[in-house]
Amino acid sequence: EKVTVLDPTCGSGAFLFAALNVLEPLYEACLDRMQVFLDNLERSGEKHRPEKFSDFKKILGQIEKHPNRRYFILKSIIVNNLYGVDIMEEAIEICKLRLFLKLVAQVEDVEDIEPLPDIDFNIRAGNTLVGYASIEEVKRSMEEDWIKLQSLPVIEEKAQDVDRLFKLFQQQQTELGGEVTPEDKQELRNRLKILEDELNSYLANEYGIDPKKKVLYEQWLKSRRPFHWFIEFYGILKQGGFDVIIGNPPYVEYSKIKTGYTIHKYHTECCGNIYAYTIERSFKVVSSKGLIGLIVPLSLMSTERMSPLQSLLLQENRTLWLSAYDVYPCKLFEGAKQRLTILLASSQKKDKSLFTSRYNRWKPDERNNLLPNLCFLPSPINRTLSVIPKIGNYLADSILKKIGNFKTASFLNNASQVSFYVHRIPYNYVKAFDFIPYFYNEVDGEKKSEDYKPYYLYDAKHSKIMLSVLNSGLFFWWWYALFEGYHCGKHEIQSFPIGLCNMMNEVQKKLIEIADNLMEDIQSNKNRKSCWYKNTGKVMYDEFYPRKSKAIIDRIDLTLAKHYGLSEEEVDYIVNYDIKYRSIKDSEEDNL
Repeated sequence: EKVTVLDPTCGSGAFLFAALNVLEPLYEACLDRMQVFLDNLERSGEKHRPEKFSDFKKILGQIEKHPNRRYFILKSIIVNNLYGVDIMEEAIEICKLRLFLKLVAQVEDVEDIEPLPDIDFNIRAGNTLVGYASIEEVKRSMEEDWIKLQSLPVIEEKAQDVDRLFKLFQQQQTELGGEVTPEDKQELRNRLKILEDELNSYLANEYGIDPKKKVLYEQWLKSRRPFHWFIEFYGILKQGGFDVIIGNPPYVEYSKIKTGYTIHKYHTECCGNIYAYTIERSFKVVSSKGLIGLIVPLSLMSTERMSPLQSLLLQENRTLWLSAYDVYPCKLFEGAKQRLTILLASSQKKDKSLFTSRYNRWKPDERNNLLPNLCFLPSPINRTLSVIPKIGNYLADSILKKIGNFKTASFLNNASQVSFYVHRIPYNYVKAFDFIPYFYNEVDGEKKSEDYKPYYLYDAKHSKIMLSVLNSGLFFWWWYALFEGYHCGKHEIQSFPIGLCNMMNEVQKKLIEIADNLMEDIQSNKNRKSCWYKNTGKVMYDEFYPRKSKAIIDRIDLTLAKHYGLSEEEVDYIVNYDIKYRSIKDSEEDNL
């Protein structure tokens, strides 16, 4: 009954509804075990104090006051365990309705329907990201105002009073008859409103808004919709925080909502997406012994701008598990083409560590085994690139360490002589060519496609070597393991540790030879296609199929193995990496 489960951006309640289904068999098991204790005591015939197992008797006795045992269990979970916050009031109402419908579905006779529980103080409308999360945050906002600081003990005392009323409010619904009067609820609302108004005025000052200017102040309140965790869930936070935080926060760029409301004093503000702020807020309100599970974009692991969030996670002194999921050939959520990370965080401990899975792909018939078969490996953050490598076995870890000992190549920002062209969105293979792929449309005529970006090396003789490397399975694996597996641009290409200055002449000559063979083979397998677009009319372009040149690409990897000192087993891993997915003749490859 004491386990508190929070979804900080609950929406219509999908995760809370799932939590209800997880908690139900745990309640069932506890009630069954309580009954066994009582039955054994009765059968034993031994003398015992009347109060022995009285708490069990009390709980089991409450079941009889409800339509059935399952109704009692679900109602107890909804009232005692589930908490949610969302900025959309409509979503909150849907969330509560879903939970109520689950309850009503347990009643067979309409005459047995009892008053539904009131969970207005469990499932709340408000802005998860704007407001005071703790009494310490309130105190910091008052540090420069001695008079305000004197009111801090009074604020906390009022919050304690509100929490006492809330606990009684909960108890009335499960133990004291199941009825809550409108007067009870209004008294709780009134006391909460007094505290909210006081804290809102302090917060407004931090945002540069004068509460005395009523119109401006009301506009600020309406747009920000502050939610002060410190008072809304005072009892839970006073005891350390929530036991479990789960959810799927919105993936919204901060720039898109900044006109509506701004955040204040977040370490992750420069990350630029509100899912980062939701993670930071979650760690503020979770117990030191609590667990966190959130589904967020893959950018958490693979994007440089998420560096502050990555550092924040490591500072939490928790064991972290990050698993990564692609969108080809299948998506984690059908209908949502989003590369994702599932973040799991344990309770706080001294021996903090970070584990990651490989970048997962799966076919429809493999979905049921996807999560049970996850493998994790310790994976420190790459501070140079600000990414968390997606590795799930020791071979991948070993390869990453070996190639990491070499230096990157020297590129120019511009030059008269283009070294090569690289397709900006690889799909199973990187397309790097020393020629301009054919492209034509009726508006511009024949031109270079914007999908192919030019690159320039300081040393022209190294261009063919780099061309071989970029088409290799090793580069594809490295790019895919470190970055998002979608864009392959300047940052990714110029970050690859090719180690040209350490490369033996024999290896260089071999790579140059293979590059020429590969370009010839790529050209021989191309196919010219045409289509029509509204803005540009007829479009003609050459389509390329690197998978048909796999045997030549494998020769590149065998040659690079000598350069990097890869073992036979490691070369085999690279050559066959994700081969059952990369060899799929997918129509989506044709569109890239």
